[in-house]
Amino acid sequence: MIEIEHLFMSPGHNYFGHHAKPAANHLMLRVPTVDCVAGRGIAGDRFFDHKPDYNGQITLFATEVFEQLCAELGLADADAGALRRNVVTRGMELNRFIGREFTLQGVRFVGTEECRPCYWMNSSLRNPTAETWLKGRGGLRAKILSSGPLQCG
Repeated sequence: MIEIEHLFMSPGHNYFGHHAKPAANHLMLRVPTVDCVAGRGIAGDRFFDHKPDYNGQITLFATEVFEQLCAELGLADADAGALRRNVVTRGMELNRFIGREFTLQGVRFVGTEECRPCYWMNSSLRNPTAETWLKGRGGLRAKILSSGPLQCG
């Protein structure tokens, strides 16, 4: 059974577009629901209408990977919001959905690629090995194929 454990959105970019510049200070807001808009993204999120046919209209991360990351890197006080992904799932092996359509809570998506970690993860998670640890398990970028809400639970 697939569950959505957390939903996040942010009004601005902290790292995207900030290469060689300081990170911004936009919080990842934990929300009970998000409104997915086909072909556009999550209403109110920093990537909404980013560009036509954008591969990362929504991003997902697996709770199981986050728990393993925290255990292996000793991140006892880490928050899933530090990952800067929109949807944190349980029971979903995300890499299986690269190049495939899937449905969550009646909303259709297509997985486009791994949400590759970058060097900013080391800063966000306050651990110098976070980026390396996350390679190959950084989550899933997807396009939204049908509009509708997602909610925690």
